[in-house]
Amino acid sequence: MNILLVNNLRSGIGDSGVFEFVRELGARRCEVTMRFLNEDADIDHLLRDASGYARVVAAGGDGTVSASAYALRGTGIPLLPYPAGTGNLVARNLNLPLDPLALALTTIAGRTISIDLGEMTLPARDGMEPVRKGFVVAAGAGFDAKIMESARGLKSTLGEGAYIIGAMQNLTPTLSRFSLTLDGATFETEGIAVLLMNLARAQFDLVVAHGADAQDGMLEVVVVKTPSPAGLLPAIWAAMLDRLGDHPDRPGLEIHAASTAHVTAEPSLSLEYDGEVLDARTPFSATVLPRAATFIVSEASPLPEDQFGAGTDD
Repeated sequence: MNILLVNNLRSGIGDSGVFEFVRELGARRCEVTMRFLNEDADIDHLLRDASGYARVVAAGGDGTVSASAYALRGTGIPLLPYPAGTGNLVARNLNLPLDPLALALTTIAGRTISIDLGEMTLPARDGMEPVRKGFVVAAGAGFDAKIMESARGLKSTLGEGAYIIGAMQNLTPTLSRFSLTLDGATFETEGIAVLLMNLARAQFDLVVAHGADAQDGMLEVVVVKTPSPAGLLPAIWAAMLDRLGDHPDRPGLEIHAASTAHVTAEPSLSLEYDGEVLDARTPFSATVLPRAATFIVSEASPLPEDQFGAGTDD
């Protein structure tokens, strides 16, 4: 079996076990081509011949995984999100193992699932074409983007703890008035953030929106209504209680579902997608690309298998 591995060496903290993973694949007669995602690398170029491989592995954080999934959108090429980043939310939502040996076995013999992708569009600037980014977990504006921005330089040393520090550094977030156009219907609301969720679980394995289903062709549009981070404590507590039972209420959050969204904010807010901070501000638009991403998962994944599995042929 021939496998293409895109490895982002800048992701995560410490040894992610990627080279042990490659060794396990080699021990099972797999041929592995490794390419490195550097700061100025073009992901489309790195994946230019992905159709010639039986599997593709994206080793890095959620930004690496989402960029790879977006580059491969609609192709049906099986992609394994190797958890080598800080949050690894895609791997967690798909319930992938963390051990290099188990990941190698999953790469070879795992089943495939197709899930929705989100596509974020930023307006054209200075005569340039609109900028489009794909996201697997979520895209957002406001408080979450400020947390990601503050945590960016701390993730390599503090891991997920960087997000806590980022939140503590932004205790007085900007309260904005939002105009949301969801599937053609426009309404006004206010809050400190808007999140467009494709997958349900966020940092620290907390379920943000119970309705998030990555195979239903919809995004959960979550407005964080509280004027301060302290107002989120009831919602966080409810999410923690989910581990003991079903607690669907999320105090302080206003949740909608839509396949398309356009978000404006006054004052304007910073933007992020899958943990990647953008050099841009609101407004932005997003749409769902139904089942455009094909991921390799283990039997432990809660999502149903595709009609045709990945198989094990070369």
